[in-house]
Amino acid sequence: MKLPRRKFLHLTAGAAALAALSDMAAAQAWPARPVRVIVPFPPGGTTDIFARIAAQKLTEHFGKQFYIENIAGATGNVGAAQAARATPDGHTILFAFSSYVVNPTLFAKLPFDPDKDLTPVTLAVAATNVLTVNPSMPARNLGDLIALIKSNPGKYNYASGGVGTQAHLLGEMLRLSLALDIVHVPFNGAGPEIASIVAGHTPIGWSALSSAAQQIKAGQLLALAVTSKTRSQLFPEIPTTAEAGYPDIQGDSWVGVLVPAGTPNEIIGVLHREMVSILALPDVKERLPALGFEIVASNPGEFATRIRAEIESWGRVIRAANIKQD
Repeated sequence: MKLPRRKFLHLTAGAAALAALSDMAAAQAWPARPVRVIVPFPPGGTTDIFARIAAQKLTEHFGKQFYIENIAGATGNVGAAQAARATPDGHTILFAFSSYVVNPTLFAKLPFDPDKDLTPVTLAVAATNVLTVNPSMPARNLGDLIALIKSNPGKYNYASGGVGTQAHLLGEMLRLSLALDIVHVPFNGAGPEIASIVAGHTPIGWSALSSAAQQIKAGQLLALAVTSKTRSQLFPEIPTTAEAGYPDIQGDSWVGVLVPAGTPNEIIGVLHREMVSILALPDVKERLPALGFEIVASNPGEFATRIRAEIESWGRVIRAANIKQD
């Protein structure tokens, strides 16, 4: 039976209105049960620390438990894939690290599609990266270090927390841009990497500032430059790479919140508003800089745009350096 056009349009409009009302009702009832917060890394890391702060505040606000589930593996891919496969009803949230925008180029195949399977909510916080050296090195700024490497080709190496980490990619950005003869030495995480720099085994290293903060304060590491656009609140005396004369060597690590694709927009809106509110709380604002975090609190559209841009920009570095991960 063929419906008259006017009746068809009325039915279509009615269906859309019912769907909108259903989404609104879902948002008003959310969360209806405990919420799983997936952290795709082991406990104690940058992402886990921030996720636990946020989960506690979300639990206090909504009166429902937001519980952390650490699902580590493949530089965040295993946990992200589990989040992507979850029911899109707002009861599974992913706290992703910035490896999320590196992995699409680093790995030949991902177990999920970052463009289709997960929806951005907010880029919550960013943590700048830092170039450090052992204090025994005869370099007191980035220019000194580059001159030292150029005058001693093949002598020096630099450390990172692993192949394909942003620390590794920043090191490759510097090496490629200046044609430096220097070798990358990857470690299994920032902890072993920093220990090696402190001991002088690998006297140069790139890492998240939050990971190296204790050793910098203790004088065990000398920080030459941070890779953010502005200086860190935690160490305002450390110049940026741009201030040191190398504006193309930039890149923050960050923690962002995503949900499975198909999650109602109303729930995404509620979660976004509450995350922004949490980041504005005095105790949170006071605690985050001490952990090396800067507050961002972007909206979903801004976060989506940044994800696309960073997948492309980090992808160019990975392809130029021919970095691969199984």
